[in-house]
Amino acid sequence: MKRIMQWLFRRPVVWLAEQVSSSPKEKDVFISLSRLMEAIREGKANKGPVVPFQATIDRFIIFSDMHKGAKDLADDFRLAEGNYMAALKYYDDLQFTLINLGDCEELWENTPRAVIDKNRLTLLEEAKFLQQGRYFRVFGNHDLEWSYAIQQNLFLKPIFGEKLSILEGLILTTTYNEKKYSIFLTHGHQGDKRSDGNRFSKWVVAAIWTPIQRYLEITINTTADSFDLIDRHNVIMYEWSATQRNLIFISGHTHKPVFASLDHIDRLTKQLEKATAAGNTELANSIRADLEKRKLEYAGKRFVKTMAHPSYFNSGCCCFSDGDITGIEIADGFIRLVKWKIMEGDYVRQVLEESPLSYVFDLL
Repeated sequence: MKRIMQWLFRRPVVWLAEQVSSSPKEKDVFISLSRLMEAIREGKANKGPVVPFQATIDRFIIFSDMHKGAKDLADDFRLAEGNYMAALKYYDDLQFTLINLGDCEELWENTPRAVIDKNRLTLLEEAKFLQQGRYFRVFGNHDLEWSYAIQQNLFLKPIFGEKLSILEGLILTTTYNEKKYSIFLTHGHQGDKRSDGNRFSKWVVAAIWTPIQRYLEITINTTADSFDLIDRHNVIMYEWSATQRNLIFISGHTHKPVFASLDHIDRLTKQLEKATAAGNTELANSIRADLEKRKLEYAGKRFVKTMAHPSYFNSGCCCFSDGDITGIEIADGFIRLVKWKIMEGDYVRQVLEESPLSYVFDLL
């Protein structure tokens, strides 16, 4: 009976979730992102810091959209937790700075206390970075409650300590060829009227979506029936970034990895074409397998637009339905899109895309 109900209700339930979760408008997104970036540059501490870095020395790992839940069937993070914990240990050992880029916890579906109680070990691993001065945490639309001091003091600071700051964004700055370049980071929900702190959307998700999701075992990430919406949001954020000078923009929010303004599914397709043309059967088969694995996440993709200016990156998410996670590394003079996955019983880091930062800067 449950399988029949899953088949009957999967599309309408996912449609409902999408209607209340996202509605990006170009004008609103442009205005909101520009205001936030300027506020950070002007030194408004409640918005976020400007952080100088040396491209060949400093190391950053950017993860977003864990959506840590209550370890029930509605928890999209539960399958990815092993990969995420292995990744945190790897980056801590190598002295990376961790940037959590929003929607770290799922507070539309759960109470803060339930999420904290069920994810204490993961949060303690994140807190290790803060204790060593290598941590930034940005809020998103699904963990917007963390932007309030009362919630921070009640739930997060007992784990992270008093040094914890919850940011709306931050800017990394560096110099290359005697020019100053910036990397602007924020979750990416700004200007989206249905995601940017909307009480009605939050109520629908908590009161209607979550009980149905929990009973039918339906997750948004495995039933991507309308990815044109997410593509459109990525394109809007790309178009904003292309209007800026000497700027790279990194966001999360859409759950869809983007590297140098080209989404990963397009890159895989191009790589498959090259491998096939070169007669590299082994590589072509490997790429086909990866494309097949991702077909659910990218099913229904219809909104296509060329993004030529390499100014926009998206970290993807840490709650893919197969337990994989993706993130953006900035290290050793390179920027990389990485994936962590289980392979032969072990957690493995895989570089999906990489480029010298200098090459990206030259093209901006």
